[in-house]
Amino acid sequence: MLIALPALESIGFRRFASAAENTPGTPPKRAVFLGFGFGVTEESWYPDIKQTGAQYELSEGLAPLARHQKDLTVVQGCSNQYNNEAHWGSTFWLTGANRYSVPGQSFANSISADQVAAQHLGQNTRFTSLQLGSKDVKGSGHGPGLSLAWDQRGKPVAGLDTPLQLYHKLFSASNLPLAQRQAAIAEKRSVLDAVLAQAKQVQRGLSRTDTDKLDEYFQGIRDIEIQLSKEEAWLEIPKAKPPIDEPASGLKGRDEIKVMYHLIAAALQTDNTRVISYRQPVASLLQSLDITMAPHNMSHYTPGERMQASEKRDIAQSELLAGLLDQLKATKEADGSSLLDHVALAYGSNIRSMHYLDNCPTILAGGGANLKMGQHLALSKDTPLCDVWLTMLNGLGVPSDRHGDSSGVVKKLQA
Repeated sequence: MLIALPALESIGFRRFASAAENTPGTPPKRAVFLGFGFGVTEESWYPDIKQTGAQYELSEGLAPLARHQKDLTVVQGCSNQYNNEAHWGSTFWLTGANRYSVPGQSFANSISADQVAAQHLGQNTRFTSLQLGSKDVKGSGHGPGLSLAWDQRGKPVAGLDTPLQLYHKLFSASNLPLAQRQAAIAEKRSVLDAVLAQAKQVQRGLSRTDTDKLDEYFQGIRDIEIQLSKEEAWLEIPKAKPPIDEPASGLKGRDEIKVMYHLIAAALQTDNTRVISYRQPVASLLQSLDITMAPHNMSHYTPGERMQASEKRDIAQSELLAGLLDQLKATKEADGSSLLDHVALAYGSNIRSMHYLDNCPTILAGGGANLKMGQHLALSKDTPLCDVWLTMLNGLGVPSDRHGDSSGVVKKLQA
């Protein structure tokens, strides 16, 4: 017997109406999270701590962002209090979880901020959210996970690892006739039905630990069923026409990130999704910059070749981010505003530099979350990074009282 799904309109059928969270004719809110591993060069990336507010000078590492200074805010002082893994730049970045929170387990996680946003913003789009990554994960300083995203059970959410995969998911039509695609979904449902029946047969007499595991298993089945229902709801809706050309295969490093950024803008422009996360490569970025040393070795920099390589990486990443902001600004909405006006973008890492996990590098940009832009904000030391995510979520209209280890919203961020 299939699991009954209440209020199916909430997982796709309301796409025919204006989104409930938006006034008709008002562009929807979007959220983008961009994470990188191994942090930054502390001495040249952060603005002078003595220069806060709107009157501050961008650092050397952030200089390529000068033309967007009024559209972004640099935040200092944040960290995830439970994080103790010096090489995990993204595993807990958006969750703020305590890996030892479950007795008897050496690893646990919780839902990431992007997935909280997706539950609210992703109901009326073809894709509830998009998780992006790279095949260049090893050596990039990210830690466990399949992307930046973790679901409501604290399980990793898989991502798309190449620009070409993302392009085809967004814009390529299926070659199969509609009837065959409907039959494929029906077959998947029948498999789920059989698995669910078998699981229920062993439900009685289990220990509490096994019961908890089985409940988690049932939730996983429900999640798949919801996904199948959404796919079915969009089967007869043609995909959007691509606003950009199909990317080449085999892109690496700087070119890979640049094209992913183009596709992120295209995905938002065509309203394929309203929530995107991207776990960016570092190792291949260095190679594309003719830096031969390993990212880990570079992150343990001292004055000289390693520090120069780290600073070169910072500037390249800032140039790429500036290019994405250019695209979001240049893309116009129906009401004449820019796409950036309705996007809340977060950019950073769970690692400051070397093995330091305090003062996580954090940049916020765009007008989507009604945050105060154009400032350098120095918060109290060890302010929960999740306070920033909570403020961002609330600004996006997501009803949340807390997220991860948050202690409250950051009032200085609110416009």
